[in-house]
Amino acid sequence: MMLIPFYIFAHEKSFPEYNSNEQKLEELKAEYQVIIERLNRLEQQEVIGAFDKWTIIELSNDVIKEIAQKYENVRKGVGDMMSGALIETEARTILMQGIKEGIKEGIKEGKSQGISETKKLTALKLLKRGKLTVEEIAEDTELSVAEVEQLAGFQTV
Repeated sequence: MMLIPFYIFAHEKSFPEYNSNEQKLEELKAEYQVIIERLNRLEQQEVIGAFDKWTIIELSNDVIKEIAQKYENVRKGVGDMMSGALIETEARTILMQGIKEGIKEGIKEGKSQGISETKKLTALKLLKRGKLTVEEIAEDTELSVAEVEQLAGFQTV
């Protein structure tokens, strides 16, 4: 699916013909309509998410605009079609904001969990050495005394 945006390169040699022949241009647009419909089906079947579909279509549109600069009919015909698939609805905008916030929160939560695990592993190493008190380990690792005591209990089990 990541190659879909570059599918237009297979047609690049025919741009002059597409640009001057309305029937050939319609055939090209029909191919892109099939791609959009397939992406819609994959999204409905939850094979891909809305964000993935949106990204593929947006990248396809960008590639088309770039390589068909000299061919206005191709650029407008296929490009407008891809742009039409990107029409932002309020629901889509809300969804995209939710996805972004979810990713940001997930990263934040992941960092927090990683830091917590690192503190616990450090406390376990210090407990194994047996040179510091539970209170000193708690202070050094920024864990609570109860957490260090719990880890000490796991270590002896």
